[in-house]
Amino acid sequence: MSDAVHSLSTVGLGPKRQIQIWSDALADLCGHFDIDPLESSKLDARINYTIVSQLKLCQIEVSQHRIAQTVSRSKGSKHPYVKLLFQTYGVSYFEQNGCQIEINPGDCLAYDVSCPHTIVSPALTRHEVVIVPKALLRERGFQFGKMHACKLSARTGTGRIAYDFVHAAFNEATKLSANSAVGVADSLIDLLLLPLREADSSFDRAGPEAMYVRAQAFINEHLRDPDLSIDQISSALGCTKRYLHMLFSERGMTVSDHIWRERLLHCRQELEAHAGKTITDVAFSWGFSSSSHFSRVFRKCFGIVPSAVHKSLHGGLPSDAA
Repeated sequence: MSDAVHSLSTVGLGPKRQIQIWSDALADLCGHFDIDPLESSKLDARINYTIVSQLKLCQIEVSQHRIAQTVSRSKGSKHPYVKLLFQTYGVSYFEQNGCQIEINPGDCLAYDVSCPHTIVSPALTRHEVVIVPKALLRERGFQFGKMHACKLSARTGTGRIAYDFVHAAFNEATKLSANSAVGVADSLIDLLLLPLREADSSFDRAGPEAMYVRAQAFINEHLRDPDLSIDQISSALGCTKRYLHMLFSERGMTVSDHIWRERLLHCRQELEAHAGKTITDVAFSWGFSSSSHFSRVFRKCFGIVPSAVHKSLHGGLPSDAA
């Protein structure tokens, strides 16, 4: 089962205790923040949160306050998260890197938690939050050196779909099996990235379709390399092996299946086009290291042995393979 829903409230506590409790709660979720209740002497705050796989889902209500994350970029690894904040009540003012953003009900804000920022809420606010480890986004090829805070609408379109999924995922989190939680988390990340790509073109460079095309291009470029491997491909593309496997499995194949299929297609084309080359020459030039293995997988793929293609097209010339 997924993690339980955890609840915390500062209502009824002394002012100093309220700030300490809230500071500790935020630190557990995504890092240390300085908290100021502004003109009020108290900080009434409530949070319900749960964990779905590696995602933290939160429902938060807080009276007027200001929070500030002042950790420098050099220490950003202590807060390796991207936060997506869906405002549902009240108005907040966000500032990061000199950029000021007003957040109203129906808005969603995505930002890098590791970069210093402040959020001021002059009155009561409510919002739902998804805290995403950067590692899960790096799996999808994203780099964070130039990530800017991005505001988008959760009222219509992909933003609304993403918000509805977040809300449903929170409500059903405790009913999910561990395997289901992983699937829901992966789907949720992909849904959340849809409105982000629409709002900020810098997210487009590493979308799943673009990454799949890049993977195909890299494989084709290095198809003759007998040492071509999943490790090599993922390293070149800047994504994890897990994400690479996911891209190909969604299309009904493994990465290795794709590599060997492409090699076999090129081998058949070359056997049909070049009478002077032996089967072994062709096979070894496309990354195979064993004639018997090549003959076996060729027959499995095309239903005939390589020599049949070679002899039928080139008048029975010696082929050096069965």
